[in-house]
Amino acid sequence: MKLAHLSQRFVRALWPAPPRADDLAWAASILTPAAMGEFRRLPNHDQRHALGVARAVQAALAGSADADDERWLSAALLHDIGKLDARLGVYGRVVATVSGAVAGRRMADAWSQRCGLTRRIGLYLRHPELGASRIRLAGGPEEAARWAEAHHAPESWETLGLPPPVVAALDAADND
Repeated sequence: MKLAHLSQRFVRALWPAPPRADDLAWAASILTPAAMGEFRRLPNHDQRHALGVARAVQAALAGSADADDERWLSAALLHDIGKLDARLGVYGRVVATVSGAVAGRRMADAWSQRCGLTRRIGLYLRHPELGASRIRLAGGPEEAARWAEAHHAPESWETLGLPPPVVAALDAADND
């Protein structure tokens, strides 16, 4: 991940404002009730980020048959849902991100078997796979689960079965 992107996300995460009501209503029109329940459990800054990603995906795909496809919008809205499992605040996420960068994400499995902060850091680093499970349990689209699981693993994107323009839009929106 780029340092500038992470820095911007950090600053935006410090703003406590909730998402706009019309954005939440839009998300509710896309997600299953169970998935929307999960979405509403995210901190405000994660909800705002996910809504921004979904709106950007919709705009990037405008004019194509994929622009309003609920599978892709669900993927955008739920891609970070696995972060719920870590129960980390903004500063804990900074520690987790730096820990993953220094020690490598390969430590996530071992760390998530520990307790306390070490466990929570491991769970945070495993948010893609944990998010995929949450999406499936909430009855979300399988494509959204596959994107959540792979969104930090570009080497696997060709095997997802998602249209390349959709993958490009999801990635660009998440890293904007």
